[in-house]
Amino acid sequence: MALQEEFEQQGVWLFKYRGTLPIIILFIGLGIYVYAALNPELFIIKDPLVKNYFLIFCIAVSLFGQYIRAYTVGHTPKNTSGRNTGEQVADTLNTTGIYSTVRHPLYVGNFFMWLGPALLTENIWFIVAFILFYWVYYERIMFAEEQFLRRKFKEVYTSWAEKTPAFIPSFKNFVKPNLPFSWKKVLKKEKNGFAAIFIIFCAFDVAAELLKGTQNFNIYLIIAAAISVVLYLILKALKKTALMQEEGR
Repeated sequence: MALQEEFEQQGVWLFKYRGTLPIIILFIGLGIYVYAALNPELFIIKDPLVKNYFLIFCIAVSLFGQYIRAYTVGHTPKNTSGRNTGEQVADTLNTTGIYSTVRHPLYVGNFFMWLGPALLTENIWFIVAFILFYWVYYERIMFAEEQFLRRKFKEVYTSWAEKTPAFIPSFKNFVKPNLPFSWKKVLKKEKNGFAAIFIIFCAFDVAAELLKGTQNFNIYLIIAAAISVVLYLILKALKKTALMQEEGR
């Protein structure tokens, strides 16, 4: 089998499980974080105040990734830039807005969302391993996705791809989005990711404290996680109601 076909097959398989396989890396990170919490000398940051600021920074990195995803999804039409895992779906080719600066903005957003917990471990080797894993993992997915788009949109796709970078944005050719921002679509599609951010950071803190035999939980993380879960449940209940429906989105 030619390398091109092999990459595409790998990408199609990884695409189907792109929401679950990274969880393995997350649990490895959790294990590293807990082990370091049991052996505090392994942490790079020793000062408690600085560590609190670093926690805020890590959460901000993940929220930045969520912002990228929300901005992307909020300006796209129905049946594009979705969370579908069964197969590739693209009724139209997005080329304006953030898609005029980078071809895979959702994966850029995912990178920062996952980078936050990786940074929290303060383990340089794990952070480097995470970046390499993400590169190899999503490179295959992006390759398969681009093959699908190339076949479907032909010259329109190749013309856009030639001037738009794959992963590192370039704003020199920015084009205003064709569609206005839709909060309804964002709330429907991105509620999972927003809740997951606070749940993950809270889980890291709670797991470390429990295994240390202490209960100095970060109450702010617990409150944020609880609020995000409540919001998720409310939005999930409202998802199919008329209140959340919007034509073409």
